[in-house]
Amino acid sequence: MQIHVVARGESLWRIAQRYGTDINQIVLVNQLANANLLVIGQTLVIPEPNREYVIQAGDNLWSVAQRFGVTVQELADANNINNPSLIYVGEMLIIPYFPHTIQPGETLWLIAQRYGVTINQIVQVNNIANPSLINQGQTIRIPTPDRPVIEINAYTTRVREEGRQEVLALGRNFTYLSPFTYSINADGTITEMREAPVLEATQATNTAPLLVLTNFVEGGFDSDIAAIILRDANLQEIVITNLLEKMRSKGYTGLNIDFEYVYPADRENYNSFLRRVVARLRPEGFTVSTALAPKIRGDQPGLLYEAHDYPAHGEIVDFVVLMTYEWGWAGGRPWAIAPISEVRKVLDYAVTVIPRNKILMGIPLYGRDWRIPWEEGTRARTVSPQEAVQLATSYGVAIEYDDTYQSPFFRYVDETSQEHEVWFEDARSMRAKYDTVIEYRLRGASYWVLGIPFPQNWPVLQNNFTVRQF
Repeated sequence: MQIHVVARGESLWRIAQRYGTDINQIVLVNQLANANLLVIGQTLVIPEPNREYVIQAGDNLWSVAQRFGVTVQELADANNINNPSLIYVGEMLIIPYFPHTIQPGETLWLIAQRYGVTINQIVQVNNIANPSLINQGQTIRIPTPDRPVIEINAYTTRVREEGRQEVLALGRNFTYLSPFTYSINADGTITEMREAPVLEATQATNTAPLLVLTNFVEGGFDSDIAAIILRDANLQEIVITNLLEKMRSKGYTGLNIDFEYVYPADRENYNSFLRRVVARLRPEGFTVSTALAPKIRGDQPGLLYEAHDYPAHGEIVDFVVLMTYEWGWAGGRPWAIAPISEVRKVLDYAVTVIPRNKILMGIPLYGRDWRIPWEEGTRARTVSPQEAVQLATSYGVAIEYDDTYQSPFFRYVDETSQEHEVWFEDARSMRAKYDTVIEYRLRGASYWVLGIPFPQNWPVLQNNFTVRQF
């Protein structure tokens, strides 16, 4: 898979010719509404012929396997497909083997070096009796190189049928699915959710569901509710008992605690609560994780940050989600949602106090559209990456890219003469984030939030990683 940035005067036909691929494959994987409408600066994911294939109408896993000379099981294993009937138009599949025709002077050692595999892998796949005896013009199969194995969590607020369909389509890309949210009450009870449809989808896709517990009340995080619970050990035991009952009855595999805007005075109380939770849940096989505000130092001031004790969480729980997004928040000035320069500052601190193999880096799947000049009290509109590109196309403006923030943006003027500034994510910005996960040797990544169309993300993820599933 390659990423192409559209230049002035380019057509999709010319781009397809350049990469030796089929136009329809590009249209499908990028879910282009109109193949004739491209905008300067737009990114396109380009599947690599013979190594990647995008599902088309009428395909099934058997027909694709036949086409590329592999078994259905090999194709399913290479793509985390638990149920061969669950494939969707527009999905990109990694082909487990691709052909190579031996050129004059080539040896298996040279071929292995070129493709990043071992001689032994090539020998086994092709049943070569004598590795020194290969013939010019002979076509052999090359196994797809191994990709780093990571874990992926995805939060979702859509828990009914619409959410179920989304998880069925995308679940092979997730380790965990976290329906948002159960909330605590002042008496130690927890609220209810009707999330059976998405939990059913996690079973079909081998995804581990995490129960998300928050102090989220009536549209916002409530510091007082958190304080009531965190300052009363008896109430905490009631909360934990209720959690265990809910997790057992609904089939959750773990707990993700997202307490935000906790009073600084409750920092140690929060740590003690986590220890109680782990002591009761871990013996029953449940994982415990937390979501943490994006801190750049231990004593960072502010209600969002002070009670989040990075070293303690790193020691107590199984893993943490760093909420490395929302720099460009709806009520603030126009900015990248997750500028990589700021994300790296958080990671630079986090890896000094939390084991790297316990960190999931937060990644946004959305963008925002601000009215400018920006005025205090105004709010940006959330847009999907697809909608952002459509806006640039509709208003005939080029998409720019900020190399410091590793994020695309553009400005346009609407029909009322109002000027706008849009920051969003594309294939380039996601590749930069995945490169950061690799560079910092993290456990993986966590998405906020499903329900926002971003078709380019999934092939970029697949091209970079193998996602661990349970």
